[in-house]
Amino acid sequence: MPERTWELRLLLLLGLGLGSQEALPPPCESQIYCQGELLHQVQMAKLYQDDKQFVDMPLSSAPDQVLQRFNELAEAHNHSIPQQQLQLFVQEHFQPVGQELEPWTPEDWKESPQFLQTISDPNLRAWAGQLHQLWKKLGKKVKPEVLTHPEQFSLIYSEHPFIVPGGRFVEFYYWDSYWVMEGLLLSEMPETVKGMLQNFLDLVQTYGHVPNGARVYYLQRSQPPLLTLMMDRYVTHTNDTAFLRDNIETLALEVDFWAENRSISVSSGGKSYVLNRYYVPYGGPRPESYSKDAELADTLPEGDREDLFAELKAGAESGWDFSSRWFIGGPNPDLLSSTRTSKFVPVDLNAFLCQAEELMSNFYARLGNDTQATKYRNLRAQRLAAMEAILWDEEKGAWFDYDLETGKKNAEFYPSNLAPLWAGCFSDLGDVDKALKYLEDSQILTYQYGIPTSLQKTGQQWDLPNAWAPLQDLVIRGLAKSPSPRAQEVAFQLAQNWIRTNFDVYSNTSAMYEKYDISNGGQPGGGGEYEVQEGFGWTNGVVLMLLDRYGDRLSSGTWTVFLEPHCLAASLLLSLLLSLLPQ
Repeated sequence: MPERTWELRLLLLLGLGLGSQEALPPPCESQIYCQGELLHQVQMAKLYQDDKQFVDMPLSSAPDQVLQRFNELAEAHNHSIPQQQLQLFVQEHFQPVGQELEPWTPEDWKESPQFLQTISDPNLRAWAGQLHQLWKKLGKKVKPEVLTHPEQFSLIYSEHPFIVPGGRFVEFYYWDSYWVMEGLLLSEMPETVKGMLQNFLDLVQTYGHVPNGARVYYLQRSQPPLLTLMMDRYVTHTNDTAFLRDNIETLALEVDFWAENRSISVSSGGKSYVLNRYYVPYGGPRPESYSKDAELADTLPEGDREDLFAELKAGAESGWDFSSRWFIGGPNPDLLSSTRTSKFVPVDLNAFLCQAEELMSNFYARLGNDTQATKYRNLRAQRLAAMEAILWDEEKGAWFDYDLETGKKNAEFYPSNLAPLWAGCFSDLGDVDKALKYLEDSQILTYQYGIPTSLQKTGQQWDLPNAWAPLQDLVIRGLAKSPSPRAQEVAFQLAQNWIRTNFDVYSNTSAMYEKYDISNGGQPGGGGEYEVQEGFGWTNGVVLMLLDRYGDRLSSGTWTVFLEPHCLAASLLLSLLLSLLPQ
């Protein structure tokens, strides 16, 4: 694939509707890991089952030397290098995956954190202890040579060790790390959390945003913005106001990145509102999924291919890569080639940013800067009004992604439709009860093993029959914040179902998974671009959070059957009476 010139890039940016925003060159210009003929030939030759393997391999020598040798090889074969020759070239000039990282046992890991003692069920307590042990298995540290020779690695150097998701994901990821940190704080490991936070803050200082993950080929995109929330959880746990004071301007930089690069104006009722979307204005296949992207683009007319590449990158930025959520309204709403992520105003993204604005206001107030506190409080109020006007549906009782091209809401079910409850970004407490009725009307409470990611079966991993830990958390904690006993009881029952699914699979496999198939009992999930991965950072974090919140009630051996409201009321009354009996 020939390199795109800067002029072509600029045309692409304008064609994607960036408008008056400044067109920036791609953050990664690597002719090995991000673009260029070497990347194209190796990935299209499919030397490895997973495209990510090649772009994670360190170089054995300087990139200029490797590129020179490659160009000589390409010239000798008229730019069509036989697969065997290409394989030998890679073996000679690249090192195996993972060479730049070493295992790391967190120094603040301790044998028996306090929260374990609050878990009544002995099986669940023992399991939580095993999950606590997994932090040692998932700990990584970057070798010093990545700092001294960064050009030979796709890994971005991080000063502090960190916890990774697991499996093919040997580097840290942005939104995954929030739920990992929640679990680490329960495990009484605040120093590990502080180090991970510092790594993210360093990335913002260097690149102006947090990339999708700690690889140069992820620099073109971010992921759901939870850095401010990470800081809030750490400071709440440690009361480390000095760390907050030192880094508040960096947090502001990250919030500004979303305001400056991912904003969109939407009109309703004669008023104009500013909200945010996922949007990556760069073409070319994703390096870590290069051959899949290129082959998918080949099914489209040539003029549509660069748009598809940009939309796939926006889908990866959303964290939901990939889902029917981003296909709706496309020419073939069941096909990945219909991805149109940037054409939606997503509920969850705006809920996360609304929460970040509130936390920034609180941070500045705590630090005595009333001017900045007022600024972020006003930004939150504006977003709240915009979300109510554009995303909220009073009749259905939930928030819905807004389609910028059709001017309509996407009425399909996704757990993200309740993200404002989790983020505390709504103005009427009655919205919680309306959202609960929405879950009932959508038949979501009939799923016994977890909340489905969508109700569409497309073969993509962020669709039915898969269920994901962070999405369980969005709904469970969103409902649990309600003063309504009914909403709180449903939150507990959903937690019980998810714990039981994870516990049963762990009992059978001795592993935690990235996602779960909830179609026929709990089992590891599937679909998408790669095999289901073990580990698993955010799954462990969510389980520990639920065991901490409901540890005195959760059971390893019973499935929850949802009751009709009148039966539930009787059940709650019975529970109350039983609790009054002498033990």
